[in-house]
Amino acid sequence: MKFHKILAVVTAAVTTAVMLASPLLAQTVTNSDGERIGVAVEKQINFQPAATEIMERIISFHDLLLIIITLTTIFVFVLLGIVIVKFNRKANPTPSKTSHNVILEVAWTLAPVLILIVIAIPSFKLLYYQDTVPDADVVIKATGNQWYWSYEYTEEGGLSFDSNMLPDSYFADEMTEDVAAERAMIVGEIQHLLDMDEEPQMYRLLETDTRIVVPVNKNVKLVVTASDVIHAWTIPAFGVKVDAVPGRINELWFNATEIGTYYGQCSELCGIRHAFMPIVVQVVSDEDYAAWLVRAKDMYAENVVDNAVRMAAVQPAS
Repeated sequence: MKFHKILAVVTAAVTTAVMLASPLLAQTVTNSDGERIGVAVEKQINFQPAATEIMERIISFHDLLLIIITLTTIFVFVLLGIVIVKFNRKANPTPSKTSHNVILEVAWTLAPVLILIVIAIPSFKLLYYQDTVPDADVVIKATGNQWYWSYEYTEEGGLSFDSNMLPDSYFADEMTEDVAAERAMIVGEIQHLLDMDEEPQMYRLLETDTRIVVPVNKNVKLVVTASDVIHAWTIPAFGVKVDAVPGRINELWFNATEIGTYYGQCSELCGIRHAFMPIVVQVVSDEDYAAWLVRAKDMYAENVVDNAVRMAAVQPAS
C-alpha cells in the first residue's frame, strides 16, 4: 500500500474517532425533572455538553484542532521512524551528500502555512461570532466584589441583588438549629422565586443564595465590571468568559438553548476567597421568567434593608 493511501486511511480513522468520541465523552447531568444541570462530573475528560450555539461552535473548533494536531503528530512520528530505520549507519553506510531540494523545501514551508490558514479561518469566524452582541432580550449588569457577585437587571426598574456562596455548614450531615434555620430560609426563597415544589439539587462550593434567571432561547447581554480587584465571570456550558475589571465595562452574550441550572466560578485570582465566588444561572421558560420577575421585584425590594445581615449569614469568616 502506497504512503498516500496509508495517510488517507489514517486521516479518515482519526477524523471518525474524534467526531464519534467527542459527544460520547461529554457527560450530561440532569435533575429529577430531566432538566439540564451544567456542572462538571468526576473523571470528566471533555467539555461540558454545550448549552448555547457559542459553545457548540467552540467544541466544533476544538474537534477540528484535535484532528489536525493528531494527524501532524502521527505524520512526524512516521517520518522519524523512517529516518531511524532507513537511514541509520547500518542500513545506509554511505549517506547522501545532497544539500538542497527545492521541492522538499517549498513543501515543508507551504504545509505549515496551509495548516495555519485552515485553523485561522474558522478561528476568526468564531471570534467574530462571540464578540458581536446581537439585539438583547435581557440585559444584566454583573459586578465582581471580594468575594461575591452583584447583579442588576438594568431594564427591569433597577431589580438588583447580591449572590453569595452557601457556606460548608449548609451541606454538613449535622447542623445546629440556627444553621438549619438559615439554610431553610435561603432554600425556601429559591424555591419560592422559581416556583419549585421540591428542594433543588445543590452542590457544595457551587451553590449561591440567589440565582440569575434568564429565559430560554433569548439573547442575554451581560455587562461585566468590578468594584475592587479583577474578577472573571464564566459559565463553561455557555462557552462564555470575560474579565471583570474595576473602572471598565466588558460585555458578553449568550442564548441558552436548554432549560436547566448552570454553574460557573470566578476564573481570575482575586484574593484569599477566590475559590468561593460561584455563579449560578437558572434558565427557564418565558412564562416562568415573567412570573419570576414579579416575585423577584417584590422579594428583593423588601430585602434591601436586610442585605448586610443576609451577607453576613452566608459568608463564613475568612
